[in-house]
Amino acid sequence: MKKEPYVVMHLGGSIVVPHISDEGGMNTSFLKKFKSFLSRELKRSWKFVIVAGGGKTARAYQKGASRIVDVRDIDLDWLGIHATRQNAHFLRTIFAKEAYPVVIDHDPYPEEMEMFKSSKKKLFFASGWRPGQSTDYIAVKLAQRFGSSQVIIAKDTPFVYNKDPKKHEKAKPIFAISWKEYSRLIPKSWTPGLSSPVDPVATKLAQELGITAKILAGTNLPNLRKAIEGKEFTGTVIQ
Repeated sequence: MKKEPYVVMHLGGSIVVPHISDEGGMNTSFLKKFKSFLSRELKRSWKFVIVAGGGKTARAYQKGASRIVDVRDIDLDWLGIHATRQNAHFLRTIFAKEAYPVVIDHDPYPEEMEMFKSSKKKLFFASGWRPGQSTDYIAVKLAQRFGSSQVIIAKDTPFVYNKDPKKHEKAKPIFAISWKEYSRLIPKSWTPGLSSPVDPVATKLAQELGITAKILAGTNLPNLRKAIEGKEFTGTVIQ
């Protein structure tokens, strides 16, 4: 398999901050391992673009605001976007020595892309951009911008299932599926806080661009390495 110029990954916010608490709820035990893992991969000449999701942090703010007032979708989206920016800056801080110093928080201009690609840094973090654009969508868009044909969706969901596994005990994992078939399993339109392996706006863009997605549990680092290296891994391939 031809090596991709960059590994583009969406790291789910529910992995970064798995619960909300007085201590913040950060998954520090995992993040220490992830830092060691990614540092080793960078030394092996891999380059990474990692989009941080909002996860439970975003949903906590969205639900909290909605309990107080009737909140417009655009404002719910902005709450989610700022949660992704917080998570992205948190990750960039952890990787301060290795990462590009600025989080990609908007669709990069051509001049910026030239600057990114010519940088000596091999690790970039990105956050949410604009309402209506999920972080899944941004991962697909950045794969296009950085010249990669695939994205890794590393969340707390190990597979795509034929039914919602949280509601159906007998839901079965799917190991390979087309974007057209996958689109029938998820909602038709984007709503703020929507939780699915890959959401509708990203699905449409990935199908248009011919981008492949690898869905896997982000906390299984040996399995993540297999997906990065193009080896057989435990998860779902959408193409």
